[in-house]
Amino acid sequence: MSFPYKKNIEKSMKKFYDSLCEKNKRRYAAIESEKLSHGGVNYISALLECDPKTIRQGKKELTELELDITGIRQPGGGRKKRPLPPEYSGIDQDFLDILQQHTAGNPMNSSGAIKSTVNFSKY
Repeated sequence: MSFPYKKNIEKSMKKFYDSLCEKNKRRYAAIESEKLSHGGVNYISALLECDPKTIRQGKKELTELELDITGIRQPGGGRKKRPLPPEYSGIDQDFLDILQQHTAGNPMNSSGAIKSTVNFSKY
């Protein structure tokens, strides 16, 4: 049997395969076997040490698979958003006002893009 992958790639594939849960192992093996077309199932089953039936089951699951875009996290997971302190409300408009007062010309032209240097810390 010819070996389409280099030894270091085969080792990485096996390591990754071993880190997956059963369902994802089947699907990963199925995808890898599809890449190789003829003889892919036998090669991948020997490489990943899994049964060819497992790969065929993975192929079946992939064809029937509906894309789940809900994600892993449950609603409300992650870092909670904090409201901006009152002193920052309107900071966007203040910044745009300052920018408007101190810019002129074409931004693609390097001459005259800034009217003057300004110390933004005083605003």
